[in-house]
Amino acid sequence: MKNTFSCGQDRLTASLALAICRGDIKGIISPESRKKIQASSQAVEKIVSKGQPVYGINTGFGPLCTTMISPEQTKKLQENLLKSHAVGLGEPIPIEIAKLMLVLKTHALAQGFSGIQESTLDRILFFIENNIVPVVPKQGSVGASGDLAPLSHLFLPLIGLGKVHFKGEIISTAKLFQQLDLEPIHLGPKEGLALINGTQFIAAFGVMVVDRFYNILAHADITGAMMLEGLLGSTKPFSADLHQLRPYAGNQHVAQSILNLLHESEIVHSHAACARVQDPYSLRCMPQVHGASRNAWLHLKQMIETEINSVTDNPVVFDENHTISGGNFHGQPIAMPLDYACLAASEIGNISDRRIYLSLEGDTPGVPKLLLKETGLNSGFMIPQYSTAALASENKGLCFPSSADSIPTSLGQEDHVSMGSIGARKALQVIENVEKILGVELFCAAQAVDFHAPLKSGKIMTALYEHVRTKIHHVTEDQIMYEDMEIAIDIIRSGELLTLAKEVAAREGLELETKWSEEFDWY
Repeated sequence: MKNTFSCGQDRLTASLALAICRGDIKGIISPESRKKIQASSQAVEKIVSKGQPVYGINTGFGPLCTTMISPEQTKKLQENLLKSHAVGLGEPIPIEIAKLMLVLKTHALAQGFSGIQESTLDRILFFIENNIVPVVPKQGSVGASGDLAPLSHLFLPLIGLGKVHFKGEIISTAKLFQQLDLEPIHLGPKEGLALINGTQFIAAFGVMVVDRFYNILAHADITGAMMLEGLLGSTKPFSADLHQLRPYAGNQHVAQSILNLLHESEIVHSHAACARVQDPYSLRCMPQVHGASRNAWLHLKQMIETEINSVTDNPVVFDENHTISGGNFHGQPIAMPLDYACLAASEIGNISDRRIYLSLEGDTPGVPKLLLKETGLNSGFMIPQYSTAALASENKGLCFPSSADSIPTSLGQEDHVSMGSIGARKALQVIENVEKILGVELFCAAQAVDFHAPLKSGKIMTALYEHVRTKIHHVTEDQIMYEDMEIAIDIIRSGELLTLAKEVAAREGLELETKWSEEFDWY
């Protein structure tokens, strides 16, 4: 991986955007991109000098698009735009997502179709490099004319207003400028509009959804495989010849991944000749359910990566004689995939909760009811499933598609909106809930596997199980459960089991990847 990324020139991926955000890669603007930026800025200046009406450059905004603005007032117009549109409400979005917005906006503007000044982009890069992150409220965007409210808050600090996260504190931009001896940027014609028109709020959440959704998909296969062992489930439903007859890439990838994880498992082999005909769906249908969610993840990743390499402001400036006031800012192209991903993530939590419930029934030879040998006085693992049931139900309520709604704004000028900003936030909330459900499944699955000792799994799953047991001990009687549950959730959220699985596979010469791994690769 290169240590620099040329904004506006190189192709951005979701993982690269996060790498720039986290300081692993430095975003730069190449000389070639700077020429395009200069040409676009000069084209805007010529439009102003000619006095020809071009939306947002020398006209008002939205329903005021027919109101002409004098050349002397075009710069004031842009500052007023940021002030009047900074109407966000609610708690600030996570710092990393706000910083991602800066990264995505820089890449879009640096393509040279927005009339932005070099000095403005250089100041945004300065913010990124010095971890100066504007405070952006989470509510207020309808995801259509760009994410107007959140982007206005994001760029108020350019003109010395608003608040920023800096060195662990939230401070006023005025105080920041005093500390760093900075002066406000003076926006040129079109710049305010270029800054706040766009889908960077939705897209930044989308990038984070792609990242964390990938993690829960990988760990759902791991917790599902561990639970399959704990409940003495069959691996026959994961056979390649079965899935060749219904060859969805996600299904085949999940089936093979679980077989790879369970390779040479003594626990699996111990019941090869048992009389059980088939397992419940939550075990047997993991390839179909996890696989369908994998396919949804892939679709989202493709859509998000198209979006973050696009020009989404308005109007688009090709040259002084060719500007188009269109709708590239409309969030619908990613609002719908985010709703799809929200549902797909929820289903991972739903089937995981079903496996947790299944582990408590006491129908598996050697595995006691409620995963505890002595119950009555002890409730065992009964109540953790209440929590996962609550989370799964909460997710169902969050799955109503935001993009199915539209409330006209801007006096009817913006009469159809995507609500993608709401869908993006909901999708991430669902994923956070699923991380918790999978953590509880890991907690229960390890307990179930304990009852099959001295039988062991294969090398990969044994290493994962033993890693869990270094942090969470076998439960023998009622205790405070939430502390172990939180540890298990942290294990899921950190991605450490997937990292360990890759290390063991490489060290032992075992297959972990599948022929579809590259297609479903996050990086």
